[in-house]
Amino acid sequence: MIDPFIFLNHHGPQVYGPNNNGLPFGPHPHRGMETVTFILDGDIAHKDSDGHYSVIKGGGVQWMTAGKGLLHSEISSEDFKKVGGPIEILQLWVNLPKRLKMMAPVYRGLQEDKISIWTNEEETIKAQVVSGNFKGIRGAFDTPTSVDLSLVHFDKESKVQLEIPKSDNIFFYVVRGKLEVNEIEVPELHLAEFSKNSEILNISAKENSILLLGHAKPFEEKVVFGGPFVMNSEEEIQQAYADYKSGKMGKWE
Repeated sequence: MIDPFIFLNHHGPQVYGPNNNGLPFGPHPHRGMETVTFILDGDIAHKDSDGHYSVIKGGGVQWMTAGKGLLHSEISSEDFKKVGGPIEILQLWVNLPKRLKMMAPVYRGLQEDKISIWTNEEETIKAQVVSGNFKGIRGAFDTPTSVDLSLVHFDKESKVQLEIPKSDNIFFYVVRGKLEVNEIEVPELHLAEFSKNSEILNISAKENSILLLGHAKPFEEKVVFGGPFVMNSEEEIQQAYADYKSGKMGKWE
């Protein structure tokens, strides 16, 4: 956990054959946090108990604010199950502060062509700006808290300098390739934890690379996990399970 970023699931990369069963993430609840899902390859069919349904394809992003609670499933589309193909997905859990944990749920899914883009002059770096801003480009999603999130694609030997407020915690995960940040090498599938935010990040790509980059002010609140629920106390976790079992987070149609 790098407050307020609390969990990352990197699913894949893998290849599904024709007539497959697709992703296994059937109906389940959440409360007190947000899920941000990056579809690098394949697709996700999202459905939730608030009535939202979408199929987001490779390059797209889903942002779901669970708030007071809802049920959702994330499975593969019928087309993907029939045809198969490569699949790779990142899902990042982002905490909600105590004051927003019981807000009304919100869901939005955007295809790749609806995501804001920043590129350098040489067009060797492309950032998909998901929330907050990246070098003056506003993110595609409006969010309840001030979280900056981007998926940054680097060509080999490209470089960028970023300025990040000293008050923010940094989430720096190398999805593919190899990057160097402030003269420290970070290989593929590794998360860099910054003991001190120096405000300036000098990033250079040793290979073609993809970086999941986030930063935000920490909430500095107690965090208690209970499976799919993220709250501030054990009592609130028990209440979340009781509310789920009694149907207060919605019914699955």
